Amino acid sequence: MHRPPVASPPGPPDQRTTARVAAALVACSALLLTLVAVRWHPLTGADGDIARTTHRWAVDEPGLTHVFRILTDWVWDPWTMRLVCAVAVVGLVWRRSDRWTALWLAITVAAGNLLQQGLKAAVDRPRPVWRDPVDSAHYAAYPSGHAMTATIVCGLLLWLLYRRRPGRAVWRTALTVAVVSVLGVGFTRVWLGVHWPSDVLGGWLLGATVVVAAVLVHRRRQP
Repeated sequence: MHRPPVASPPGPPDQRTTARVAAALVACSALLLTLVAVRWHPLTGADGDIARTTHRWAVDEPGLTHVFRILTDWVWDPWTMRLVCAVAVVGLVWRRSDRWTALWLAITVAAGNLLQQGLKAAVDRPRPVWRDPVDSAHYAAYPSGHAMTATIVCGLLLWLLYRRRPGRAVWRTALTVAVVSVLGVGFTRVWLGVHWPSDVLGGWLLGATVVVAAVLVHRRRQP
């Protein structure tokens, strides 16, 4: 009996479309960075309102807050994400034909981390301060390292999977895990009171910018 073909994700966008997406992400990232740096009052006001509300929820729901701490400190921690990436790099090196991609992946994640740390030092935005904190974090607030790292790692690994044209079930599972991870880690950082919402948004935008820029480089430089 004839079996229908397994559906895969649609074909990738062309180079021009990818470049336009990259330009849009750069513009949005630069705009948000500027608003944070000059402490634009409507933005800081919205940040404060949301942060106070979620902190109150976190204090009132200690069980849920404990779960979120486990997720953010272990499952979605930047070092966990980097470890997943390292496993992917080793797998690509093992396949000799993919050594360029392995190098590209490692360099992109490292560059993303350097960008994140550089912006934290340059902007030097204070984190939220509470009388009854439910968690703590180090370094400056903007951008969220958790959100940015999750976006970069999940985005790059998704693109690598996309290139292999996986079956529909595999693609949907991977996409769901990536989306839940990226959105989830951002939500937990705000819930736990260690980031302002715009820190997380900035991490998402910058992470997506790094991913799209890396895809452009890979397409142009791949042997």
